[in-house]
Amino acid sequence: MQAKIGLISLGCAKNLVDSEHMLAQLRQAGFTLTGDLAEADVAIVNTCGFIEAAKSEAIRTILETAEYKKTGALRGLVVTGCLAQRYRDEIETELPEVDAVLGTGSYTDVVSAVRDVLEGKKAAYFADPAAAALEGARDRLTPPHTAFLKIAEGCSNRCGYCIIPKLRGAYRSRDFDALLGEARALADGGVKELIVIAQDITKYGIDLYGERRLPALLRELCKLDFTWIRLHYLYPDQITDELVKVIADEPKIVKYLDIPIQHVSKRILRAQHRPGDRESLTALLNALREHIPGLVLRTSLIVGLPGETEEEFTELCEFLQDVRIERAGVFEFSPEEGTEAAGLPDQVDAETKQSRRLIVEELQSGVMDDYNFSRMHETLDVLCEGWDEMQGMYFGRSYADSVEVDGVVYFAADTPVQAGEFVRVRIDDSLGADLSGTRVG
Repeated sequence: MQAKIGLISLGCAKNLVDSEHMLAQLRQAGFTLTGDLAEADVAIVNTCGFIEAAKSEAIRTILETAEYKKTGALRGLVVTGCLAQRYRDEIETELPEVDAVLGTGSYTDVVSAVRDVLEGKKAAYFADPAAAALEGARDRLTPPHTAFLKIAEGCSNRCGYCIIPKLRGAYRSRDFDALLGEARALADGGVKELIVIAQDITKYGIDLYGERRLPALLRELCKLDFTWIRLHYLYPDQITDELVKVIADEPKIVKYLDIPIQHVSKRILRAQHRPGDRESLTALLNALREHIPGLVLRTSLIVGLPGETEEEFTELCEFLQDVRIERAGVFEFSPEEGTEAAGLPDQVDAETKQSRRLIVEELQSGVMDDYNFSRMHETLDVLCEGWDEMQGMYFGRSYADSVEVDGVVYFAADTPVQAGEFVRVRIDDSLGADLSGTRVG
């Protein structure tokens, strides 16, 4: 009887795709996959190690999973992903509960690692992250109607606060035809929402073909049997007129763009090794809205970078009030060892960082309330995700809501609705970050 393997995937969607690759390798090797860690012989925790909160969550999950050695059938614990890549020595010396450690360049060694721990061996696999395999089968962890398509690995932007290039290697685009083949299989398998992901999708193709190939890729993806194609993430300095035209012209591409800007102060952006300033970012976002009717924007912001003054923070707040980005994730600067920003002078104290985050979140809450109010009495296409017992209603997402990071649309319906079904919902109320309404038609 083959051993049973359980897996927990933490962090971003890109990490989730790696988890899906590992599950496929394990299944192909003859192992039985289980979602119940109590019955697993080996557990795998695929970790994030990007910022302090993610590291804490990963360590907590590792320790909680290790408890199954006492209460369940667990014989071995494997840790993979960014935390493993970043803190190999600490994991091996300070977490004796862990039996094998795999770096980001070695997820294709997961079968060997599992076999090692089943034989009672300690193991470590750490190939060059820049040589990590880009292709392979996947056992998907997303609902049947939604899937991610990772079009590139790594990052070459070298932002001053970010450790990702050291953990994942330089930017590497996947083969154009391989991507289309994978996407075609997903469409044939019933996927209705395809989410195109990479650390920076706008640079797709530059390293492999000497030119940006994202517009061409999107045109081909739109020929396949998807209803929605969603884009994460577009870097502001890489958005071309050609790309904007494709997004505007192709009805399958949802008019929702995630564009991380991080800040608008020119001095802060240069300290982050990022281009742009308040004027150029305002012009970009206004132009996008002009050319893409109905556009909803999401961004990421960092407050409390070393040396951030009250004037620079005020500039950020004024920009947000003027431009009114509908969705935003706001983060306090985390001084991550190994990054340039961690060693900068004039570190902002924790209380100030928290205060500034709360101010921006409150400001953005008002923007979101205004946006939700603007959708009252509209009828939206909603992708049903299931039934919510607490609300006593179905719930799903409109084009303005991406997976896990945004709100949902609750709706009543006279007849049953299946997860993965598109329905028309007339919006009649706002519930904080969420909307609610009634199915029509």
